[in-house]
Amino acid sequence: MEEIKKKALEVHKRLMAKFGEPIWRNPLPAIDELVSTILSQNTNDVNRDRGFDALRAKFPTWEEVRDAPADEVIEAVRVAGLANQKGPRIQKVLRQISEERGELNIEFLKEMPLEEAHAWLTNFNGVGPKTAAIVLLFSLGMPSFPVDTHIYRLTGRIGLRPENMTVEQAHPYLEEVFPPETYYAGHLNIIRLGREICKARKPECAICPLLDLCEYGQKISD
Repeated sequence: MEEIKKKALEVHKRLMAKFGEPIWRNPLPAIDELVSTILSQNTNDVNRDRGFDALRAKFPTWEEVRDAPADEVIEAVRVAGLANQKGPRIQKVLRQISEERGELNIEFLKEMPLEEAHAWLTNFNGVGPKTAAIVLLFSLGMPSFPVDTHIYRLTGRIGLRPENMTVEQAHPYLEEVFPPETYYAGHLNIIRLGREICKARKPECAICPLLDLCEYGQKISD
């Protein structure tokens, strides 16, 4: 594990040298980030944001979203894809939060131990480890490492996790592998590498700053 941790830190340093310090966007309140991340499932960032903006334009408060007719919420988020699933899912989560907390505010999570906060979020149907980690890291500044499809693919190729490890198992494992202070930049820079260079079907290994660290890349480059 110590060797893997050293390798992870080297990966982080090289990606910082390649891409610089990344900034995602202005942090959203945690409840906003939760809804946005539900909308992001199985779609791209552009359609996620369009769906989120359309929802907020039609319903200025989360209480209005919670209490609106289901078909109106579905129509508002249609551009984000899978609206028939995401609309009711968002409303159900908002109702459950209201019932448990008495208000639509989840900022209290930052006062909880990380594992408890993560478990609280993933208790909702449709909120998996990645969604929870995004809310915790980007909205609440807690040391959680989200694993999306790019990060899962790249950490497998580079050898930072066992090949047969599931995405769910990868979340706590990679939190051990990477230092907490690298989570924010590391998450964003690995995703950028996955989108621009280490693509799923045709990775451009010849221009990858991690090639000498990557057995997969060296193997297909030979």
